[in-house]
Amino acid sequence: MAITLDGTSGITAPAIVTLTTPLSIANGGIGATSFAAAGIPTAASATTFTAKQTFNGSTTTLASVFINGLETTTISATAAASTIQYDVTTQSVLYYTTSASGNFTMNFRGNSTNSLDSLMSTGQSITVVFLCTTGATAYYNNAVTVDGSSVTPKYQGGTAWSAGNASSVDAYSYTIVKTGSATFTIFASQTQFK
Repeated sequence: MAITLDGTSGITAPAIVTLTTPLSIANGGIGATSFAAAGIPTAASATTFTAKQTFNGSTTTLASVFINGLETTTISATAAASTIQYDVTTQSVLYYTTSASGNFTMNFRGNSTNSLDSLMSTGQSITVVFLCTTGATAYYNNAVTVDGSSVTPKYQGGTAWSAGNASSVDAYSYTIVKTGSATFTIFASQTQFK
């Protein structure tokens, strides 16, 4: 028994298949016409994507809408000091719970083997947060790099911070925009939580 094409946009199958009429295949064979003709693929269980996924919208339709999404937070009993390697492929939020022991540089990268530059295309952005616990001495983020190269951020309020906030948790938010090959603009803010 063979499956035959009916010469149009459908498939006719032998009686062992429960189809009683031809099943139309969407243009280009990228999916069956289903789900009330909305063109939405469905899964019977949770779906995990392990590679980069692209969802294209249009001038009249958004590419994606998220309802109650989660972001990964890495919580570490580490004291901020020296250079902090922020691997954007690992987390959206990095939280150091031990009081900072010195001013520190944030270095944003993909991970230990992949540069952030290699993971992003020009015109793409990523926003990450570093939560820094401070003690009696108000240490702070005094330099920013991407893949080891210095970047001068654009600071919320227009002035670079010159201290942290003692006995607090300082939330540093960074929106990193790739503007060209190995070229980034960073929008940074510091917010005290106590």
